[in-house]
This record gives sequence, structure tokens and C-alpha cells, in this order.
Amino acid sequence: MAVFPSDEQQEQTTSLQNPSPWSAFRYRTFTVVWLATVVANVGTWMYNAASGWLMTSLDADPRTVSLVQVATSLPMFLFALPAGALADIVDRRRFLIVAEVVLTLVAAASALLVWLDVINPLILLLFTFLLGVGSAFTAPAWQSIVPDLVPRQNLPAAVASNGVGINISRAIGPALAGVMIGVLGIAAPFWLNALSNFAVIGALLWWRPQSSAGHALPAERLTSALVIGFRHARHNPHLRSTLIRAAGFFFFASAYWALLPLLARNQIAGGPELYGILLGAIGVGAVCGAFALPWMKMAFGPDVLVAVGTFGTAASLLLLGVASEPRLALVACAIAGLSWIAVLATLNVSAQVSLPDWVRGRGLAMFVTVFFGAMTAGSATWGQIASTFDLRTAHFIAAAGALIGIALSWRWKLQTGAGVDLTPSMHWPVPVLTIEAEADRGPVLVTVEYHIAPQKRDAFLTALRGLGEQRRRDGAYAWDIFEDAAEEGRFLETFLVASWLEHLRQHQRVTNADRTVQDAIRQFDAKAEPKVTHFVAASKVSRA
Repeated sequence: MAVFPSDEQQEQTTSLQNPSPWSAFRYRTFTVVWLATVVANVGTWMYNAASGWLMTSLDADPRTVSLVQVATSLPMFLFALPAGALADIVDRRRFLIVAEVVLTLVAAASALLVWLDVINPLILLLFTFLLGVGSAFTAPAWQSIVPDLVPRQNLPAAVASNGVGINISRAIGPALAGVMIGVLGIAAPFWLNALSNFAVIGALLWWRPQSSAGHALPAERLTSALVIGFRHARHNPHLRSTLIRAAGFFFFASAYWALLPLLARNQIAGGPELYGILLGAIGVGAVCGAFALPWMKMAFGPDVLVAVGTFGTAASLLLLGVASEPRLALVACAIAGLSWIAVLATLNVSAQVSLPDWVRGRGLAMFVTVFFGAMTAGSATWGQIASTFDLRTAHFIAAAGALIGIALSWRWKLQTGAGVDLTPSMHWPVPVLTIEAEADRGPVLVTVEYHIAPQKRDAFLTALRGLGEQRRRDGAYAWDIFEDAAEEGRFLETFLVASWLEHLRQHQRVTNADRTVQDAIRQFDAKAEPKVTHFVAASKVSRA
């Protein structure tokens, strides 16, 4: 039950600077919420460790044990996108309070079943899945409230602090769960997970955010927001490269997360304490990596850093494959944690800098979807391989795949959007209307007429293709360019938008980077100012 932005969403920055994570603690609201989320995340990691260990007692088949990781990650894959859109529509504080209360009840119910000893593999997977659904729906809302806790200039520090806090909880929670299982029994971590969630509920009830100024345009509908978000991701080359690199890494890195309970119990013949310590070692490695991250960024750059982190992950998988005693496994887990934070933080920054504010939640939700989709598919795959062959073989194949993935994904570069100005330009003039255009009336056809000298034709068309990508990123569902067969040099650019309201939103989405491209294309026009015309469908049927 990952509360506050999970490490997958929060280990990111709003810029490529390396701010001190401590400056955000000057603000009491942030400090209170940060402490509450650290407590709750300790409970989350206790639950994750305890559920993985419990499954080895209920059913030691590697396929079944790996399904715990599948049940944890699958909800994020299924629900991250609607959750990201929902976070932009509802009152986030109220939504989080209700959701966290429900999650606490679900966690308490799972603890009761474990305590009564009526749990079985199916029920354990069901509750793990339900808690994962709750995490999937709350994570974008948690992520979105961070700018409300500190001033904008301290946002990078707040994000960095959250990453440190999450890894602290990752280091403490599993080790504490292992000790509690040995001393108080398997149900104790489940109960403490439920109780720990009262910390964030209390913090949310105490917090009173300032009222924000209303937007000139109404909020997007959920289905429309989803479609627009997916369309933006599809036509954003900076984000696409990040998603490809993420899929290539997380699929193979999921192996040690899925198989670690069995490695601790069967390959090393340890108990729950050892399993908790191994998970804690991953957290310690990640904390150390978080503090070393500024130096690593400067030394390697994003692409090489991800390759180095992937190589470290492959090395840790090889070490886990041959580990027959705890010390070697601890070293492997520490390397895995350090490599994990290096890759994850770099990929998150790459996703962050590729997105304008209006679609940031949905774009990051797309990143989370790919992340957890790869983790889900990987966990199931490595469990099947371990069941068919053995744990060692599964680790070795995952390590080889990670190394091959470095070469196959190298062409897709990271953080290419870092120097792009994605702030709104607001340079499109308000359309002049002579008819009544209701908000939902559509579709809307926008045409832009150009007059181009014949010798500039090819260069103009090449430049215009990039503009077409921008139109689609900002909400157009169709775009094309037409050449007048009767008049040389006359071109008509067209794009379709679902409704008049959606076109007005386009006016607010255009960035300074878009404006630069549009100004360059305008230089091709012999008249210097292309003619823009708006057509609204005569019928009132609108597209979703």
C-alpha cells in the first residue's frame, strides 16, 4: 500500500539541477506530511516483505511466489492512466482522505485473516491486488500535491527529500518486518501496516491547503483527458524514448524483486529475518545511491548512467544466482539498490523534462504504466523460468537479457527534452466568432493557408511535419497538409479537434518551443502571416 508518491513516481526532479533535499524542511506543512508518509511507507514495506515471505509458507512454487510481485505491480499498469487523469479533475485532498481510509480498512481486513490463520494463496493475492489498486489511484494525487506544500523554487528539494524518505522506509520496513515475524508472528507486520496509515490520514486532516485560483476553462472529462494524454505520449518523441528505455530495464530488473523470497528461503536456507535484511540492503544501497546521484550525473550523463546502472543490475543478478550464503547476497542486494536508484531517478527526470505542465500527471502516469507493465510481465516470466528450471537459471537469463538490452536500446537517448522551453506561450489570438459556438460543439476543423516559393517547397514540408506532431501532442486527432493543384505554392494545413472547448484548450497548451517552430515555418510564407480559419461542424455531434 504505497502511500505518498511511491519511489517509482517520486525519485525525480523538476530540473537537471542538484538541489539540497533539506531546504524543503523549512516549511512545516511539508515536514509534517513527509514524516507521516515515511511512517506509512515503513508499514507498506513491512507488508510487502511479510506477504512475500508468507507466500513461501503457503505455496513455495516459484510461479506462485512471483505472483505476489505481479499482484503488487499489475494495478499500477492497469489503473495508472485513469488515476493520472483523475488527479487533475477532483479535489485531491478530499480524495486522498477517503482513499486512505478505505485502504486502511482493507489492510486491517487482511491482517485479521492472517491473524485468524484463514489465509490462503488466493486470498493473499487478492488483498495484495486490492492494496495495489488503492496505491495506483492515490499515487498521482499524492504526487500532484507536492507543489502545494512548498513554494515553487523549493519544489526540486521537496521531490529529492521524498526520494530520500521513501528509500529510508525501504531500508527500515523489510528488516523490521523480518524481526517482528520472528518475535511476534507473521500477523504483526500486517497489523502495523494498517496502523501506520493513520499517520497520513491525520496529516491530511490537519493540512489546510490554500484555495487556488479557478481556471478560465472547465476541467476536462475523464475519458477525454485519457484520450488526450495518450495522444500526447504517442507524439512526444522525448517521452517515447524514455518509455522504451524504461521497458528494457524494468523487465529484467524485476527478477530479483520477484524471486528474492525464494532465494532467501531455499537457496540460502534462511528465515524471515534474512529476507527482511536482504530487502533492507536494497534500501540502504538506494539511499547511498541517492546521495551519490549528483556526482554520478555529472560524471556519466543520463545515457551512460542508465547503462552503468543496468550493468550493475546484471552484476547483482549474477551474484544472486551464485549466492549460497548471506554475505554474498547482501552485497548483491546493495549493488542492486544503488543501481536501481541510478536508473530509476534518471528515467524519471527524463520523463519529467519531456512534459509540459498541462499533461504532466498523465505523461508520468504513462511512464508508470510502462514501468509496472514491465515489472508485471517480468515477474511472471521469471517465476515461470524458475519453476521450469531453477532459481539460478532465472537469475542468469535475466542478467544476460539486461546486458543485451543496453545495446538494443542505446539509440533512444534520454533527457533530450531538457533544453526545451515547455512553458505556455499564450501567443495564439482568441478566435473571432460570428456564430454561437457551444463548448461541446464539434468537431472543429482548423485550416492554415500558406503561400510558399517553389524553391522552398521541400524544406517547408520537412519543417511542417514537426509542426504536425505538435498539433497532435496538443490535442488534434487528425492532421494533414494539402497542396493546391491549380495554384503553385499554395498549401493548406488542416487539423481536427474534438470540440470547440478542446480547441480553446489548445490555445493554452501551446508552448514557447512550439512557438519557435511556428515562427520558423512562418518565415517560409511569402505573405509572412498565414491565414487561419476555423470551421465548426454544423451538427452538434462531437467526438470523444
